[in-house]
Parts: sequence; C-alpha cells; structure tokens
Amino acid sequence: MRRKEISSNGDYMNIVLFEPEIPANTGNISRTCVLTGTSLHLIRPLGFSLSEKQLKRAGLDYWDMLDLHVYENFEEFRKMNPEARIYAFSSKADIRFDEENYPEDAFLLFGRETSGLPEEIRDQADCLVRIPMTADDRCRCLNLSNSAAVALYEALRQQGYPGLR
Repeated sequence: MRRKEISSNGDYMNIVLFEPEIPANTGNISRTCVLTGTSLHLIRPLGFSLSEKQLKRAGLDYWDMLDLHVYENFEEFRKMNPEARIYAFSSKADIRFDEENYPEDAFLLFGRETSGLPEEIRDQADCLVRIPMTADDRCRCLNLSNSAAVALYEALRQQGYPGLR
C-alpha cells in the first residue's frame, strides 16, 4: 500500500466523509489522500456509486493506490475504529481548526456537502473545529474537497509533513 511507503512511524492521518453526495469531491479527496499517505473512510449512504465516471475522473489513475475503507453507517465506522480520535469539522464549532493539535493518526471527519454533520454525529466527536469563513449567512461552507485539503495539510504541517517531500 502506498501509505506504508510514505509514513516512517506506522501512524497515518485519516479523512472520514460522512454520507458524501458529490462524486467529484470524493474523487478529489481520494487523490489528496493518495498523495499524502492518508487513509480515506467513506460512510454510507453515498450519493453516488464508487464506479461512477465523475468519481474516477477526479481521482485520476490513483485508485489502486488508495487506502479506502467503506462503512454501512457511522456505528460500523466506530466499531471498526474504536480507538479513533475524531476531529469533526463544522461551521457550528467554536474552536478554529488551526488552534487544535492533531495526533499522527487523527481522523478528520466531514459531513455532507448540503447539510454538514448531523448533531448526533457531531456529539460523538472528540473535538469539534471550524475553518474560518466570512460571517455572511448566505455563505454556508467551503467546498468539501477544499475543506478536507485545508484541514489535512494543517494536521500534516503540525507533524512536519512526515514522509512527504
């Protein structure tokens, strides 16, 4: 697996997408995951098929290098990752994402493109953080793939970009 070549210490960052809806976003995130040695976790239901053309196009030819995990629901994700330290990203959080310290094996959790994370999922996170944005109520959120990249690179920066050049 690609991630074993990148990390020297056996700990890996994780991106978790809760019920993603737009295939191109997930495809873009998958490409970012491969190029940073990060695992991608998808929680169903998905708003697309994993064989969808837009998903594959956005991920280019990196699919065979992706460390991908798919779960039927959030409960299965928690069961399969009982020790996961979850950092949930939400516009409703008080803590700015860059004010938090992320461990090398953090799970960065993002919600649906149209509605974010439901309260019951936010409540299960170890930490709830937000990416700063304008206060204009007409502007709800950043694009999911941009948010995941911004968050992941901050977490990797804090670790000194392990295994990356």
